[in-house]
Amino acid sequence: MTASPADVVVGTELPEFVVRVTRADLVRYAGASGDFNPIHWSDRVATSVGLPGVIAHGMFTMAVAARAVTAWTGDPAGLVEYQVRFGRPVVVPDDDEGAEVTVRGKVGAVLENGRVRVDLTVTSGGEKVLSLARATVQLR
Repeated sequence: MTASPADVVVGTELPEFVVRVTRADLVRYAGASGDFNPIHWSDRVATSVGLPGVIAHGMFTMAVAARAVTAWTGDPAGLVEYQVRFGRPVVVPDDDEGAEVTVRGKVGAVLENGRVRVDLTVTSGGEKVLSLARATVQLR
């Protein structure tokens, strides 16, 4: 579905967006971002600093949530403003399943000139991993 200004009101829900994150995804993201911190690939290092295991890069998780919004708008260039707070890490086990990140969104405000604010709920393993996640998008 591509959102259009005429169809969007406060309370409009975005389709649920689910992404499975594996260790292979973290390796690819590390290569693209240059962030090779061992907490993103070594259980030994991650647990030695008090983490429950290897965690996804925060910016990777943030990007997954942004993808949910741009998939809904059908226009990646329509993302005008985006903010999140990192609440909990996405723990990625060393198996073929990885971790599931689920993004749910709802239009929280209809602004001027075809813009809307989308409030996001981003969870993994039943826990909220991003808080105060909001995107402002320009609908066309």
